[in-house]
Amino acid sequence: KTGLFAVGDGMATLPFLVRMGEDTSWFTSAELANMVAISESTPGPLGINMATYVGQHVAGLPGAIASTAGLVAPCLLISVVISAFLKKFSENKAVKTVFYFLRAAVIGLLCYAFLGVFRVVMIDENGVKGLSLGLFAAFFIAVIVFKRIHPIIWILAGAAVGLLLY
Repeated sequence: KTGLFAVGDGMATLPFLVRMGEDTSWFTSAELANMVAISESTPGPLGINMATYVGQHVAGLPGAIASTAGLVAPCLLISVVISAFLKKFSENKAVKTVFYFLRAAVIGLLCYAFLGVFRVVMIDENGVKGLSLGLFAAFFIAVIVFKRIHPIIWILAGAAVGLLLY
């Protein structure tokens, strides 16, 4: 289901994973937040890293292989079929319209995923974590101001702040 309907990048899989965790109790939202952090920090596409991590977490190596194949297979098959038709109909107005609305759907899924991660990381049982919210705002501003800094620097800085504060 995730491989079939998560359109966009790996963060688009998060709503499906949140729901999966709630429905199956295979992992908590805090464990999911850790999975996202680890998957973001490892090389490779986030969606595949998440599928592999969740599968391994739930059922070991066979689970990792099955969940990764389950994520990739529908995308691969659909991509092959669509690419054959897209060559033929790429200038069709209806096809262009569908892709225009798909972009909006992807943005909606990414916003949903962001809010889910934000809730887990920035809000505890007593409400908003003030220090975390301040750090998040500072980080967001820094990303806008210093957008040319390599992502590995941001990852290392985030790890350092996390180690210092927690």
